Amino acid sequence: MTISSPGRGETDLGRTRRARRIGRALTEAHPDAHCELDHSTALELAVATILSAQCTDKKVNEVTPKLFARYPTAADYAGADRAELEELIRPTGFYRNKTDSLIKLGQALTERYDGRVPGRLADLVTLPGIGRKTANVILGNAFDVPGITVDTHFQRLVQRWGLTVQTDPVKIEHEIGAMFPKREWTMLSHRIIFHGRRVCHARKPACGACTLTRLCPSYGLGPTEPAAAAKLLKGPRARELAVAAGVDPELVPAQATVAEAP
Repeated sequence: MTISSPGRGETDLGRTRRARRIGRALTEAHPDAHCELDHSTALELAVATILSAQCTDKKVNEVTPKLFARYPTAADYAGADRAELEELIRPTGFYRNKTDSLIKLGQALTERYDGRVPGRLADLVTLPGIGRKTANVILGNAFDVPGITVDTHFQRLVQRWGLTVQTDPVKIEHEIGAMFPKREWTMLSHRIIFHGRRVCHARKPACGACTLTRLCPSYGLGPTEPAAAAKLLKGPRARELAVAAGVDPELVPAQATVAEAP
């Protein structure tokens, strides 16, 4: 992956100010940003996040209603029949490893936390199947504790924007976190991930239909001609995103509005 360097002569303060302008632009562009994994409890979110590895959120959301109904508590996962659990989560891929993680997670929660998902990062990262990224997802969305989620979309975008040259997720988390008020971390993560899924794609970003054109040192990595860029927008608000970028919404194909965000 090519990592954009900060703008020539840009100071740390200048980079922080540009980062916050990017943050404000994302707030306007993605008012619908949210956690795209369906859940109603911290346990459900932990399970859904484990299932989301190498799988789309849409597919996870198709699987979890039956799963959550069958296993409503940590003790249910701890005592689950492996073959039955594997069959339920098979569509999410890597189902044997994920089954192992879910059973061990249930056991750890039952044995160490009275069946409840803990609300501290230090505790969460000790649980089977839960790393720092997953822990921040759980903290931010189940406990309202601000956290930055450095997934592949987040890392790609902050590097393209020249906000960091770090490649280690923890270092990225700390560097980007220092640029924004802590209270903004969770929603910032959602907005960046939304932008990465809908506009700034890995292989071909929609540069010519992006609201961050003047703030991005990687502008031109993808097509800059509006007609070509508009075809790359995805999601139910694809045409609204085009309008926000000053692009004719009619250039966005109808199928883009129902396309699954990667």
